[in-house]
Amino acid sequence: MNILVLGSGGREHALAWAILQNPKCDRLICAPGNAGMAAIAECADIDICDGGAVARFCDANAIDFVVIGPEAPLAAGVADRLRALDITCFGPSADAARLEASKAFTKDICAAVNAPTAGYAHFTDAEAARAYIRAQGAPIVIKADGLAAGKGVIVAMHEAEALDAIDMMFGGEFGAAGAEVVIEEFMEGEEASFFVLVDGETCLPIGTAQDHKRVGEGDTGPNTGGMGAYSPAPVLTDAIANVAMDQIIRPTMAEMARRGTPYQGVLYAGLMIKDGQPRLVEYNARFGDPECQVLMMRLGAQALDLMLACAEGRLDQMSVNWADDHALTVVMAAKGYPGSYAKGSEIRGLENCTSDSAQMVFHAGTRTDAGRLLANGGRVLNVTARGTTLAEAQKRAYAMVDQIDWPDGFCRRDIGWRALPDA
Repeated sequence: MNILVLGSGGREHALAWAILQNPKCDRLICAPGNAGMAAIAECADIDICDGGAVARFCDANAIDFVVIGPEAPLAAGVADRLRALDITCFGPSADAARLEASKAFTKDICAAVNAPTAGYAHFTDAEAARAYIRAQGAPIVIKADGLAAGKGVIVAMHEAEALDAIDMMFGGEFGAAGAEVVIEEFMEGEEASFFVLVDGETCLPIGTAQDHKRVGEGDTGPNTGGMGAYSPAPVLTDAIANVAMDQIIRPTMAEMARRGTPYQGVLYAGLMIKDGQPRLVEYNARFGDPECQVLMMRLGAQALDLMLACAEGRLDQMSVNWADDHALTVVMAAKGYPGSYAKGSEIRGLENCTSDSAQMVFHAGTRTDAGRLLANGGRVLNVTARGTTLAEAQKRAYAMVDQIDWPDGFCRRDIGWRALPDA
């Protein structure tokens, strides 16, 4: 098969790496890719949010299967354009991707099926939002309604912080994504990520993970796109996963189909778990980043078979074969992230890091220049390892981190701390 992966981050590098483990893959192209992806696949410079351009590229290169990594091309309807031309692709339609692209839409769906989630209110006016916050008090959660690259959520522990968040969002910090705001009840508990493949009818759970959103150790400081993750998530037991499937996932998918917008792709449910009961935090219409990295390390070659079955409506014939192991990834980011940071600093030492089925450094924001590897983003590397225990995976990942020479980068040193309190 000739396969095209759309995207340029660590998630897409991990997807490309897993796809290459499968002998069904004859040719792999990544668009636009990054320095890490260029080392294992061809890279193509196309606008991945332009469905016409993607379709023309597929036709010119005899592409059999397209895997859409990030949320932006999904919201732009790239999957719709490809399916209209009978090009097999992995990713939901633009209408179905509204589960991520609009927080208010998701809340309406949850209300329709009585799925357990946080109480909320939806605002298009800043002053009305401020009045609501003053009436509700803090802690409280402020969310940009649209896509904000994983950064449009403010968990405000004090009223002043919540009011500042309203000013920031309506003031244009997140562009059009913040033109509407959802304000939610603060939910207590432990958060975990639940990943389910859906082919329009069948829902197949494929794994759990936990990520670390805040920039500082001990989960302190501002939210980021994610500073590390591990899989599986101990808090998301089989019993809790079954409750989530019965009360949240399947009812949501049934409602989407009833509305004429069946969901086809990976559904990422962020769940808040307290006293053995899950509540929905939010949906994403693609793999999480960096959760995808630990999932792909554990799934390996079967990831392609599962995604292809999802795209072709054959999930009822599939099962997931998990190794009894753990994976952990550490995000190395540019100093200053998630605030302002400089690009272009040199990264050395990756040649000292083993690359195999148990240890990989996935590139998130890199480029090459005259043979040098340079940082080209906020989150730059995902240092990932497997182990028979989570402690072993953590030890291996940080041993790799210590081999990397990047004075202008940093990472958290406590990834996995919730599951390894004595680490």
